[in-house]
Amino acid sequence: MSSRVAATSPAATRGKQSTNAAAQTRGAASARPGKRRVRVTPRAAVLLFAIFLLGMIAIAPARALLEQRQHLTDLERQATELERQNEVLGQRIHDLNDPATLERLARECLGMVRPGETGFVTIPKDGPPTPPDCG
Repeated sequence: MSSRVAATSPAATRGKQSTNAAAQTRGAASARPGKRRVRVTPRAAVLLFAIFLLGMIAIAPARALLEQRQHLTDLERQATELERQNEVLGQRIHDLNDPATLERLARECLGMVRPGETGFVTIPKDGPPTPPDCG
């Protein structure tokens, strides 16, 4: 018998043909990567669903945190403005306790004069006089 000739059964021939066909199919599938089908296992599906739920649950606290930060920033800005106004008003109180400032305001705003003095009001030619700053 020759070593080249080997007896093959029909089942063995079919097995070889089916493996060749599977190899050709895999080769064709790898040639078209866009057509490859992605399989999601049940474990991966549960994991993706859990991540989705955690993301949905985390949205509300994250939004509340951002709103509270914005509110805190607004309150800090308002506190800074009120402190500045408080300093201005404190200076105004200090000025009003000064006798020279009180006399100036009495003369300019109320038109008061010392006893024995004569008060004069000059009227400009181009219109009414501008009132003094009594605020």
